[in-house]
Amino acid sequence: MSTSTLAEQVGAAAAALMPLYRRIEAHVLAAERLHGDDTTVPVVAKGKTDTARLWTYVRDDWPFAGTDPPAALFHYSRDCRGEHPRTHLASWSGILQADAYGGYNELYAAGRQLAPVMEAGCFAHARRRFFELVTWPLPRAARAGANARA
Repeated sequence: MSTSTLAEQVGAAAAALMPLYRRIEAHVLAAERLHGDDTTVPVVAKGKTDTARLWTYVRDDWPFAGTDPPAALFHYSRDCRGEHPRTHLASWSGILQADAYGGYNELYAAGRQLAPVMEAGCFAHARRRFFELVTWPLPRAARAGANARA
């Protein structure tokens, strides 16, 4: 199949599915709480593979006795600049659970036009730092004390 035919079919499918995408987007962005994250996506480029981003925003209130169904909203970008989550969540305010990525900081700003987003840190990301502290070599003073006793 030629690249142009494949591109035409993908474009037609995307256009046909756009109403469904808009309904999912409205449902996800109606949530009071979202979990946001991004992941790398390999992209075929001329003679090499580039790395792009897939941004995911998840609504799931069932752990909080919510009755609305969970859903996920995906956005794609060729890079990980902070303008992307700011654009994706421009019309949204609430509680955002995310990692400590600096691109979210403008969403948390007190002077944000719509309303500031409340930051909810991600325990999995914080836990990594505690693990690193525990597994690092002992501080110099502790090592010196251990050597003095030996």
